[in-house]
Amino acid sequence: MRFGVLGTGHWSRTVHAAALAGHPTAELVGVWGRDLVKAEEVGAEFDVPGFSDLAALLDQVDAVAIAVPPSVQVGLAEQAAAAGKHLLLEKPIGLSLGEADRVVAAVRSAGVASVVFFTFRFQAGTSTWLSQAARTRLAGGAGSWLSALAGSPFDSAWRREHGALWDIGPHALSLLLPTLGPVVSVQAGAGAGDTVHLVLQHATPGVASTLTLSHTVAPMSTGVEFFVHGDAGRLVLLPDTESPVESLSAAVDELEVAALTGGTHPCDVAFARDVVAVLATAARALESGCREPVVSSG
Repeated sequence: MRFGVLGTGHWSRTVHAAALAGHPTAELVGVWGRDLVKAEEVGAEFDVPGFSDLAALLDQVDAVAIAVPPSVQVGLAEQAAAAGKHLLLEKPIGLSLGEADRVVAAVRSAGVASVVFFTFRFQAGTSTWLSQAARTRLAGGAGSWLSALAGSPFDSAWRREHGALWDIGPHALSLLLPTLGPVVSVQAGAGAGDTVHLVLQHATPGVASTLTLSHTVAPMSTGVEFFVHGDAGRLVLLPDTESPVESLSAAVDELEVAALTGGTHPCDVAFARDVVAVLATAARALESGCREPVVSSG
């Protein structure tokens, strides 16, 4: 499958382009960016051309891997889907339900395959954890992701504006939704900096989970951990945050299969839309100070 990378930032270069350039069956054809000089610089690193004309790149590929800020991704995904290209997208797929619904509509209208890169979902350890959870009658769970974003390569304008909730919240929800089921309501409280504390009520009566997310903790406080609990005890997951290229390569494999078979992927845009619905509800709960209901899937 021939891929184009859309985006010229740190993640697009070090993860998307790097994984595609080294993939055994995918072919990296080119890199698109709004700044042609940057696109050519990233492309040169992988011996492919850079483009500032999106249509020109789309003419040469079967699929695109998009790594740009969420609101920018929406329009690019719509254009690529309309051109019949399969989509490997970043999370979140939008910063509102309206944006997420636009992406879902574009994919459904075009009949293309989609995979959203919830990084942890493409790791062997997570697959084992999910399989164990599926064999357990679960009562709840919890997650904590504490990071110090300042000064890192990920300290970007959109992350500073929207905070940990919208940046790492999708990763957390990609683990709690498949294990504990859909979220029907959210309570939220703000901590120091951009720290948020969430209480999620799931659709199954009596099943609830909690999340703490932050990009503004002290460097010595950082860490990531999740667990679910039930009749077989606690199932703990310590996700791998050091191997994103390998995870992206696995996502490429799974997009190729979905495109070939015409099937849907567990992390497709419909699932990603459900994640955005919970995030939007959490944002609303932070403002209102009340428990807020989640808008059902469209």
